[in-house]
Amino acid sequence: MTEPHVGLELGYARVSTTKQHLDRQIDAILKVGVPMERLYVDKRTGSSVDREGLKKLISYVRPGDTIVVYTLDRLGRNLREVLNVAHDLEQRGVGVRSLADPLPIDTRSTGMGRIAFMLLALFAEMERVFTAERAAHARAVAQAQGRNIGRPKAHSAAQIEHAQLLRERGESLSQISHKTGIPKSSLRRYLGSHETTAAPR
Repeated sequence: MTEPHVGLELGYARVSTTKQHLDRQIDAILKVGVPMERLYVDKRTGSSVDREGLKKLISYVRPGDTIVVYTLDRLGRNLREVLNVAHDLEQRGVGVRSLADPLPIDTRSTGMGRIAFMLLALFAEMERVFTAERAAHARAVAQAQGRNIGRPKAHSAAQIEHAQLLRERGESLSQISHKTGIPKSSLRRYLGSHETTAAPR
C-alpha cells in the first residue's frame, strides 16, 4: 500500500543515442496521468553526459512531489549513480516511481515498491564490497610475489586496482572515472590509451 502523495507527479524520459526513441517511455508516463507539460526528456548524442532535462527537473521538484520514470535506470548511467540521485531526492522529500521494472520501484511506498528499492541499494553495496575485497586480494598476491609496481602518490593502489578490475569487466573510462574518482587523463596512463566502449542501453 502506498502513502498518499501531496505533491505533483512529474515525468522523466531519457535515451542514450540518437537511434533510440522516447515514444515508449513517454506513452507509459502519460498513461498514468502525468501531463505533457510536466514531462522532462533528455536525448544524449555522442559522448555527451549533460542531462539538461534532468537538471531542470531536479531544480523544479518540491517536497511531496514524485518523479515517474519508465525504468529506474533512466535516472543514471549505472546503479550507483541512480541510487545517488534517488537518495538525494529522498532527502528533499521527493519520491521516485518506476513503471516497467521487473519489480516496480516506489521510494515513497510502504510496501513492495520500497522493498525493491532497498534491495537494489543492498546489491550495489555488495558489489562495492566485493570489488574492494578483490582489489585487496590482488594487492596481497602481488606483494607476496615480490612485485613492486610504482604508483603515483595522487591515487592509492586500491583505487588503481579497483579501476583495473572495472576495466576488465568492460567498463568505459568515463564509468571507471565516476566510480573511482580518478580523472580520465590519469586512467589513460594506468590502463592504456584506448577507451573501452560501454554497451548501449
